[in-house]
Amino acid sequence: MKNFKKEKTLVIIKPDGLQRSLAGEIIKRYERIGLKLVGLKMTVPNEEMIEKHYTLDPEWVRITGEKTIKGYKDKGMKPPTEDPLKITKILLKRLKKYMSSGPVIAMVWQGAHAVAIVRKITGGTEPLASDVGTIRGDFVLDSYEMSDVSERCIRNLVHASGSVKEAEDEIKHWFKEDELINYRLVQEQILYDVNLDGILE
Repeated sequence: MKNFKKEKTLVIIKPDGLQRSLAGEIIKRYERIGLKLVGLKMTVPNEEMIEKHYTLDPEWVRITGEKTIKGYKDKGMKPPTEDPLKITKILLKRLKKYMSSGPVIAMVWQGAHAVAIVRKITGGTEPLASDVGTIRGDFVLDSYEMSDVSERCIRNLVHASGSVKEAEDEIKHWFKEDELINYRLVQEQILYDVNLDGILE
């Protein structure tokens, strides 16, 4: 039987999130829904670490390239190339520069449906298209069009794992097992206790 409350996901507050002093606000958004923070570290990743992070899934290069080309065409723009692998190579170069430009905060959040809930709170990859009420929708005005014109990565504050499998791989990449803390939060009784008993004295 699946233990929902043990699901984990990786979140990285990117350099722009720290430079805009939004770390506390971002953490609060995940915390107040009931997720539990079980791992946290500040680091300045090098380009090798970032490249490995984005290429943990061998299919990422192809899928990202195809999505990027489709995104250009949907906006009536001509992509720099029609080759998905070449376009991802350009994107990866920009990602490495962006993500290694300063400190980041890597976190592991745990709780029921952690991956899906974090993605929902974070918002879509492109801030311009993100809903109001999400982190990206509330705090970022960047768009693919702006970043493409400037030949840079989109600045969207946060990375969040896209699936449970992706989260498992990414957590292993950023954290050692003994860096994740197993502890109990008092609020977990309210969130998960079947009978919700023991409240009245």
